[in-house]
Amino acid sequence: MSPRAQIFNFAWHCLGRQAVERGGKTALIIADDPDVLRSWTYAELDAKVRRLAGGLVANGLKKGDRVMIRAANDIEAVIAIFAAAAIGCVAQPASLMLTAEEALALAADAGVSAIVLGDADPQERTLFSSMRVFDRDDIVRLAAEGEPADYAPTAPDDPAYLVFTSGSTAEPKGVLHGHRVVIGRQPMADDWLGLAEDDIVLHAGNINWTYTLGVGVLDPFAHGATGALYAGPRDPAIWPRLIEATGATIFAAVPSVYRQTLKYSDLSPGGLGRLRHGVTAGEALAPDLLVHWREASGTWLYEALGMSEISTYVSSPPGEPIRPGSPGRPQRGRRVTILPVEGGTDPLPPGEVGLLAVHRSDPGLMLGYWNRPEEEAAAYRGEWFLGGDLAEFDADGYVWHRGRNNDIMNAFGYRVSPLEVEKVLAAHPDVADVAVAERKVSEDVSVIAAFVVPKPGSAPEEAALIAHCAEHLAVYKRPRKIVFVNAIPHTPNGKVSRRLLPQVK
Repeated sequence: MSPRAQIFNFAWHCLGRQAVERGGKTALIIADDPDVLRSWTYAELDAKVRRLAGGLVANGLKKGDRVMIRAANDIEAVIAIFAAAAIGCVAQPASLMLTAEEALALAADAGVSAIVLGDADPQERTLFSSMRVFDRDDIVRLAAEGEPADYAPTAPDDPAYLVFTSGSTAEPKGVLHGHRVVIGRQPMADDWLGLAEDDIVLHAGNINWTYTLGVGVLDPFAHGATGALYAGPRDPAIWPRLIEATGATIFAAVPSVYRQTLKYSDLSPGGLGRLRHGVTAGEALAPDLLVHWREASGTWLYEALGMSEISTYVSSPPGEPIRPGSPGRPQRGRRVTILPVEGGTDPLPPGEVGLLAVHRSDPGLMLGYWNRPEEEAAAYRGEWFLGGDLAEFDADGYVWHRGRNNDIMNAFGYRVSPLEVEKVLAAHPDVADVAVAERKVSEDVSVIAAFVVPKPGSAPEEAALIAHCAEHLAVYKRPRKIVFVNAIPHTPNGKVSRRLLPQVK
């Protein structure tokens, strides 16, 4: 198959063509620990993906079906995502941190036909009995024995994968990307990663996250490079050893991972093997962290600003001057502007704060929100997509982030809607009213705090409310602090005034 304008399959682009051009080259490394590395060549991955794709077809899956992939950060998750896309299905990565209740709700929202559950326990498997369930053994068997399928002749705008993120309602919304997304990512490979064919990119995140799926897998594969993921237990001191063991030349993580690495590891310039630089996104990179990392490791960190809807589109390119506190400039090939908050499509001049916007023609932009026509319409203003970030340009074209124009919280790199957390806490029998807000506990670390008005005659304990949240919410969505208050402040029109909620320590 050739990538003509009307035919493009991102699984073929990342694996099928690479198997022909550089079949014997290592495509993927998975580290169980620094001493246990497993690897696969492009030819081996291509064969596994096509056999698994054939097995999915044999089990009744067809173009357009949604396939949830709720598996560990391992080979089964990688090949399941590509196999689904290879036959024109829509891969739906889902975090293992989600409760079964949350995962089931996302599956229902997407109308999932099948689910890859990895090593799920029998009880969770029963919850998903209404759809075709593939466990780890099924994936391994089909990837080894399935009749190979051809890559489907999908169109660039055909759906390829669906990820759920927080929105303006109490329920997460699905962000749908087309096969063209892998082409739309080219500007970030040039102007942020500095990615070349001989690079090895180690990502610290889990593959269900678009940051990891894109930077750790899609981008290396699309450029004939090597992606590396970690499948072992989380340990903040392990990253320098993994960087050296995998031979990583680029390390990708959120700022908090770099800060933890500095705290728990003894770094020295030149002590990170072949590492050329690190990249960071998901949270703002504090200037002091940038300096301390440079002093301790001898390498630079290059920041980017983005979102699930388009990944990164503003970044600091390797080799160019970094302006501490700014994520950089719009990537070459992107049309990015600042629009007035109150409305209109006339760009603001440098120095004026407004809404950061990217042009809707960008091939990296989502196809749309899954079954959320009102939210999708609200995200566009004329030909511009608005992600909700407030920012300004300086005279040299650098972007300076000035916060959010909505209530979406950022906790350790994850976007979380306060409404989703409030919905869970409001269901507790001892809660009369509740409001949730993001609160900074240090310069570059924010946590979720819940402000609770107890029902008359009740005296709920913080631990009990946090335990209640743990039953219904993923780890990253749970409040770290419960503050009991007499009343929740509201604006004159009756909305919660999160700005007037107290600070926490």
